Order: sequence, then C-alpha cells, then structure tokens
Amino acid sequence: MANGFLLTATAEPEVANPLVKSLTGLFGLLLVAGVGVGLAGFIVGHEHIYNNTREVPWGLLISTYAFFAITSTGLCLLAAISHVFGGNKLAPLANRMVWISLITILSAFIVIGMEIVSPWRMIIYNVISPNITSNIWWMGTLYGLALGFILLEFWLILTRHYTMALALGILGALAEVAANTCLGGVFATLAARPFWYGAQLPVYFLACAFLSGAAAAILFTHYAYVIRGRKMEQHVFEGVQAAGKVMLLMLILVAVATFWRMASFYVGGVSDGRIAANALYAGPLSFNFWALEVGVGLAAPAVLLLISRLKSVAALSTAGLMVLVGMFMSRLNMVVGGQIVPQYLGYDNLPTYLNYAPSGFEWIVVLGGIGFTGVAFLQGERFFGKSFSDHEAH
Repeated sequence: MANGFLLTATAEPEVANPLVKSLTGLFGLLLVAGVGVGLAGFIVGHEHIYNNTREVPWGLLISTYAFFAITSTGLCLLAAISHVFGGNKLAPLANRMVWISLITILSAFIVIGMEIVSPWRMIIYNVISPNITSNIWWMGTLYGLALGFILLEFWLILTRHYTMALALGILGALAEVAANTCLGGVFATLAARPFWYGAQLPVYFLACAFLSGAAAAILFTHYAYVIRGRKMEQHVFEGVQAAGKVMLLMLILVAVATFWRMASFYVGGVSDGRIAANALYAGPLSFNFWALEVGVGLAAPAVLLLISRLKSVAALSTAGLMVLVGMFMSRLNMVVGGQIVPQYLGYDNLPTYLNYAPSGFEWIVVLGGIGFTGVAFLQGERFFGKSFSDHEAH
C-alpha cells in the first residue's frame, strides 16, 4: 500500500514545467498577500481595512465564502453521484472533482477566517457551547464534517481503498448538502431582511451548487490538460461533455429561479423587498446584476453551449469560466442587496440605499482565496495526477 501511494504521489515531470512553476509562484503571492491583509486586520481592526459597517455588516468576504462553499458542494455531489453510479460518463472527472471540492472548501474557510474578528473563539465555542437552534452553528459544523469526510475520501482514493472511499464520499455529499441548505437558511430565516426571507434560497443554493460544480469540473479538467500540453482523451472529453449537459440544464433552472425570485417582489404593495429588487434592476447594483450575473453568468454561457453543441473543449471551458464569474457576482448581489435598504426606511431622512463598496483590502483577501485554489490545483495535478487520470481508479 505504501509503495502504491508513493508511486501515486510522485511528481509528474510534465506538470513541473516553467509555466506551472511561474503560475504557482503567482498564486502563492496572492495567497500570502491575502493572508497578510487578513492578519493585519486582526491587529489594526477589521473596521479600519474593510468597508463593512453596522448597517451593512456582511460584504464581499461573506459572499466569497458562500461562492466557494457552494462550489465545493456541487463538486462533491457530482463526484459522489459519479462514484455511486459507476460506469457513467462523468466518472473520469470524479477523482479530480473530489480534490477540487476539498480545496474550494478550504478556500472558503480561509476567506471567512480573515473576515471573522475572532475565528479561534468560533472554533472553541462551536465545540464547547453548541447552539443547535442556530443555522450558522449547523452550517459551520456540517461543513467541518464534510471537510473531514472529503479529506479521508481523497486519502482512500490515493491508497486505492475504493469501497471505503465510496462510503466516505457519500457521507461527505450528505454533509455538504445539509450544510448548503443551512447556508441558505442563514439568509432565508431573517424576516427583518425581506430580500432574503422565504423558503426559496436553500433550494436555489442547491441548484447553484450543481451549476458551479459542473462549471468548475469542466474548467479545471481543461486546465489540467493545458498545463500538460496534452490532448484530452476521448473518454475524458465525453465526461466533460456530460458535465456540459449538466451545466446547460442548471443554467436554465437557475435562470428560471432567478426570474421568479425577482418577479415575486413586484406582487402586492411596495415593500423593502421590492426596493431591494429595484437596486438590482435599475439601481446601484444594476450593472452587477444585468451585465455580470445575467449576461456573463447565465445568458452568454447558455448561448455558447448551444452554438458549440458541446463539441468544443475551449467553448465548454469558456462557458464554465463565465458561469463561475456570474455565480460569484450573484452571491455578492444577494448579500449586498439584502442589506442596502435601511431597516427603518422613511424615518430620520434615511437614504433609499445605503452605500457599500468593497475595499481594496477585501479584494486582496478574495485574491488570497483564489491564490490558494490555484496553488492547490497545480500541486494536486503535479503530485496526484495519476489518481485523476488513471482510468482503473474510476
């Protein structure tokens, strides 16, 4: 077993070329910068480097955490489905999806760790003083369990204990689904924020998880072959096409859900929810919504997939990248849109919308999370590439 693991973990020469080393260095610098800014925030105070206020306490870092966590859920679910129903076309992508799911949830934890004022207290009191009535407690606990399950699953894949890996993968997927719905519930149960309140968000987040997961699976599989300078094998290309079909289906479902969620605010009288929706339709968030979330994230990739008929790897990869950009902006629009309407609108001459724009330091922390994903992806391909490409391992 040990010899088999050492063979699997041996670095691939073709993934140690100068381009990969340069990219690893670049992503590493982003990671160091992001963590450095986060640590500086603990020293000088988050209020001095982040643009969050008492009125808008959640911002870019919360939305980025949600983006990474939801993407991890989608990858974990698709990998589990591929492993459970063996012999399907997605199977050649499954082991890589497990690894990307692992590193995206770690990226989420890095970003949220830089946002919370006392993350060490969260870890301690999450264990010694659990609040089982809190969605946030359940979300953190379940994502922590999912991380443990996925980490063990990946180790078992490397050591070729596939039956046990399958069991851990199923447990990880169940934990991720539960955590994902709790994440939606964190927003959906806040009656004071009409733009969030309601039963749709937990299910909507699950649909977004499948969409983001399919997009990430396509994108990283394509990049894995790009850095090797190799042509994609037919069975892997068929897996990418299968992921493309999932992505196209979920684009349609998420677009329909987005339409009805926004339309629902225009039924009945004027409410804070409608005012928040107006911010996305024609207000301060309209460019983010129409150009980036709808245009880049939903419409353009759907058109590209239909025009290419899922026959071009480059088109599939480009569509996947656009989907991820759109999902990132969707999370930011949702988080900010739910807070920029003052809760006591109409009193004391409050403005229609509160101001929030992420600070440069917040963007650096986000780049740090992306940097970790990039470094881990490249080094994963370097040391575990055989487990990703070995057809017998699927």
